[in-house]
Amino acid sequence: MTDQHFSAHARTRTGRSHQGVGHVDEHHDERFTVVGNHLAQHSELSLTAIGLAVHIHSLRSGTLVGIKALAAKFPEGETRIASALRELETHGYLARIKERLPSGRIVTRTISYNKPRTRMAPRPPKPHGDPSRTTTPPPPPTPAVPTSPPQPEPPAPARDVLAGLRTHDPRLHLSEQDVRRLAPAVATWLERGVAPDDVRRTLAAGMPLEGVRHPAGFLAHRLTALLPPPLPAAHPEPPRPAPLQNCDDCDRAFRAATPGRCRGCSTTHEARAVAA
Repeated sequence: MTDQHFSAHARTRTGRSHQGVGHVDEHHDERFTVVGNHLAQHSELSLTAIGLAVHIHSLRSGTLVGIKALAAKFPEGETRIASALRELETHGYLARIKERLPSGRIVTRTISYNKPRTRMAPRPPKPHGDPSRTTTPPPPPTPAVPTSPPQPEPPAPARDVLAGLRTHDPRLHLSEQDVRRLAPAVATWLERGVAPDDVRRTLAAGMPLEGVRHPAGFLAHRLTALLPPPLPAAHPEPPRPAPLQNCDDCDRAFRAATPGRCRGCSTTHEARAVAA
């Protein structure tokens, strides 16, 4: 990148042609930029890229040449300017390097080349000491790939309900993975006292006329939306009264688990026994 050249050789072009371009060359003493024909006549760069490269060559060091800054100067717009910058990078006339400032901010530094540079891979650092004693560090251990725990086998009754749905309607054909995923929901229905045949009929009843695109999603919705409430808790029966018995002494009826005397006769009998 150059600022100003205070001397340049005047160039006289001789010969005229009735076809093609003609030149009138004048000597520049100040405010000029030297551009090589390798850039001005580049066969693979667009005219936008060539003109942008010439403009960048003419700028002072430190001038902002970002996409937005250039789009504010020229009518091409950010898209064409970004494409031209990529062309110049590809052909070695431009390099954009990201650097981290001491403050931690990351900025992009642009370097312009007046002759194209080829991209070179960075050289590996030279080992210190005796090269024969240099040891190659062992490769890092390969991280173990976590394996998902095996899925538990679904309960047989729930599995049978889901697998048998296709006998009611072929559109309810499920894969093995679908059966494993939906089986816990079916098991909840069975735990709430719904018979397997009733679960199957409820899920397959009233199918849409236009069909079902995703049987597993359709059944998952029905298993949730139509889930019946739990059965009410069974209340214990009240204790039955003891059967009626006839007193052995007075023949009166009284309730007791076994035959014998009524309460009054039992008291009298005990009193007599104590007095004797």
